[in-house]
Amino acid sequence: MSKGLAVVTGAGSGIGKAIAKRLAKDGFSVGVTDINQAAVNATISEINSEGGIAKGDVLDVTNPESISAALETLEKEFGKLRVWVSNAGVSSMNHFVELTEKDWDLNMDVNAKGVFLCGQIAARKFISQQEGGKIINTASMAGKQGNVPFLSHYVASKFAVVGLTQAMAHELGKHNITVNAVCPGFVATPMQTRELEWEGSLKGQTPEQVKQGMIDVTPLGRLETPEDVARVVSFLAGEDSNFITGESIAINGGAYMD
Repeated sequence: MSKGLAVVTGAGSGIGKAIAKRLAKDGFSVGVTDINQAAVNATISEINSEGGIAKGDVLDVTNPESISAALETLEKEFGKLRVWVSNAGVSSMNHFVELTEKDWDLNMDVNAKGVFLCGQIAARKFISQQEGGKIINTASMAGKQGNVPFLSHYVASKFAVVGLTQAMAHELGKHNITVNAVCPGFVATPMQTRELEWEGSLKGQTPEQVKQGMIDVTPLGRLETPEDVARVVSFLAGEDSNFITGESIAINGGAYMD
């Protein structure tokens, strides 16, 4: 029997895909959402082929109508919402003095406003159901410390997610809604592959040299995997985390300790 509907944004690849697959394995009916329809279809296919239950829809986290429409479609298929994971994110890189307003706006719109809009719509749904719920946001190691090269706009967006998570948790606790965030470190994803090239170009290094630098500052001695993040999201989505809220949990192999 399904544990109910868990919606994951940005589930077409990387961390979001791993989260969607893990929540399906945990027994949730998973709403796979992403801006890319082909990526949605691919994740659904993998989940269903592995014995899970998943359907999906295109979702633009910067558009409230798109979020609401996707949720409505998924509820018709799977019933009441139980877990919402705001994972969709973007990045770009440049020296602070070379960043454009377009760079700033894209990162803030997707990474920060997207979490706000999705969280608001999910919270309204949970409140109307009067049965509590769980909201999990993807922040970043860069949401806890700004000593990150060429990512000042991204850092700002992820600090916003950490603060918003706390504010949401404070207001929504009376409705038995927990709100937490995960803060991944150097995760081996398609996004990171692009960032290795960008950072290497800006530093005059090869992508492999940049990658090795990440490993060197990680006490556990390896890059993080999307599944490392998904395991913690699984915990936050389950009953064992029922008395945890407002936390932003570091998952970075010790690369940054707070």
